[in-house]
Amino acid sequence: MNEAPVTTLDVDPTPAKSPGLHYAWVVAGVALLVLLGSAGFRSAPGLMMDALNGEFGWSHATIASAVSVNLTLYGLTAPFAAALMDRFGVRVVVVCALLTISTGSGLTMLMTQSWQLVLCWGVLVGLGSGSMAGAFATTVTGRWFVARQGLVTGVLTAAGAAGNLVFMPVLAWLVEQHGWRTAVVVVSLSATAVALPVLLLMRERPADLGLLPYGAHEPPAAPAAGGSAIARSLRVLRDAARSKAFWLLAGSFAICGATTAGLVGTHFIPAAHDHGMPVTTGAGLLAMIGVFDVLGTIASGWFTDRFDSRGLLITYYALRGLSLLFLPQLFAGSLRPPILAFVIFYGLDWVATVPPTVALCRQHFGEDAPIVFGWVLASHQIGAAVVAGLAGLARDHFGNYDLAWYGAGGLCAVAVLLCLALRRRPPAVVMAY
Repeated sequence: MNEAPVTTLDVDPTPAKSPGLHYAWVVAGVALLVLLGSAGFRSAPGLMMDALNGEFGWSHATIASAVSVNLTLYGLTAPFAAALMDRFGVRVVVVCALLTISTGSGLTMLMTQSWQLVLCWGVLVGLGSGSMAGAFATTVTGRWFVARQGLVTGVLTAAGAAGNLVFMPVLAWLVEQHGWRTAVVVVSLSATAVALPVLLLMRERPADLGLLPYGAHEPPAAPAAGGSAIARSLRVLRDAARSKAFWLLAGSFAICGATTAGLVGTHFIPAAHDHGMPVTTGAGLLAMIGVFDVLGTIASGWFTDRFDSRGLLITYYALRGLSLLFLPQLFAGSLRPPILAFVIFYGLDWVATVPPTVALCRQHFGEDAPIVFGWVLASHQIGAAVVAGLAGLARDHFGNYDLAWYGAGGLCAVAVLLCLALRRRPPAVVMAY
């Protein structure tokens, strides 16, 4: 695909002739709620690992295989979901996704075999959560915002961390006090409840309400006519794959997924438990990572509006790699300052990579950026899935996760090299503040 021509558009950070609260902020608020919930819904398997092991005798690798399927489908669904949103509308796709999560989580209560965990939590929850992945946030910000795109992308990305913050301690307490089945019922009911504000408040485009996007002074180009969502997704992938930038972004983002959702998100709690730490304490630490991730990701969005996205990614991956190399020496049976320092440091960096990666997709691929980012996100989740499974195998074979932590630190060094190879490109939209 030929890269999008570079143009310069001066925008005002306030919408033209739109008194009061612009409806873009209402749409962003609904998207925030959806993304907060979807992140929390995905967090349950890590909390249930020891409970499922105790009840069914399933190994860490077996349970992690369901997480791997979940993460893979989460990623592979994203680019098609972006095209489906263009074809059928954001509201329809998101409501169907939430009901799929509710169904998958609810059916988990009835499982007796490990393949049923893979089907319910791996396939159904993976498909549902993937339909509300990063491509959803990119679609919302691209349609509703011209000014503050980086900041809003950062806030919506931070919803994933906030979801862990809300759900992790609650689900951990439910698993410990009332069993894992109670926890999955809560997830199922919550997913259904989140669908209500989407039905009532979500709108497709500013033009539906007679508005311009936030910060714009001219109407955007009319959306492309219908057509097959699958065909468009595959066409965009084919064209993007001709670009070196796509492979560098996809490779670095695969490492991002491997070192966050795949390793820390899935295995941090059982790794802490291996050192004598209670599951609820480990869940609390993972939730604290979420607290600082909210701050770090919002700050990253602010930085992305003002600084070179490529330089930001290099910095983020280098710092993340260093923190993971130190982690095996920081675990203990109780809360101590070193592990708290890791939580703060790592949390600030968790998904700070998303706003600059989205910005680079926009700069290199123009109007196809939401779908391109969906494919880049697919690589993120494939990386996460691979490492989630490998870390479980390492734990079963060696009796600890040390090799996984050291390997993740090395992968971050590779991500730094990939970002260094990414060609500098002037931003497609220059904000005027």
